[in-house]
Amino acid sequence: MKKLFALIGLAGLLVLNPSLRADEQKAGTGDNKPPEGFTLLFNGKDLTGWQGLVELPERSKLSAEQLAEKQKEANEKYLPHWTVKDGILNYDGKGQSLQTAKDYANFELWVDWKIAAKGDSGIYLRGNPQVQIWDNKEGSGGLYNNPPKSDGQKPLEVKDKKPGEWNHMYVKMIGANVTVVLNGVIVVDNAVFLQGKIPDSGPIELQVHGTPLWFRNVFVRELK
Repeated sequence: MKKLFALIGLAGLLVLNPSLRADEQKAGTGDNKPPEGFTLLFNGKDLTGWQGLVELPERSKLSAEQLAEKQKEANEKYLPHWTVKDGILNYDGKGQSLQTAKDYANFELWVDWKIAAKGDSGIYLRGNPQVQIWDNKEGSGGLYNNPPKSDGQKPLEVKDKKPGEWNHMYVKMIGANVTVVLNGVIVVDNAVFLQGKIPDSGPIELQVHGTPLWFRNVFVRELK
């Protein structure tokens, strides 16, 4: 039954919504030009708009002056491990995660990602874990930190490309509900993220686990 609902959901997103299908075709071209209504989250040239990781629980305990100093330390320590070459954001397997300098509430996100064999990564939503990315038989796209056997905790299908090949991912977050489309197929269908125990807004984070990573075509559209 869940499989049937997933197929119906996919039809609704990709077949009955031609604008999303067009967005997917546009976002996946590799030219770093966002679809209509989206903006560049990664400009393909440098780390403008991004910063080193300072986790939300720690941020909330710091004064503005303390946070500024902590952020400066994180940038100096972690940003050297993230470099840009030929329009691709490269992580060398050392250091810590990268997060947006801006917080987001409801949004749509397009991102191309590539991992090495045994690679492990993820996309944090509002500073919380995570849409899973990894080289694993369970497949990527699931809301890994959701309770076991809950909706969205594992992807509905395994649609990953082989390590070293580009994957194309769409994430939509409204309230606590998340949909993930991986390589044109719904793998999470409007599931509640972390049982709804999340802030109203927070950074989007490219998570690391000590393996090389590559990202490109990172586009975002904020939703009311």
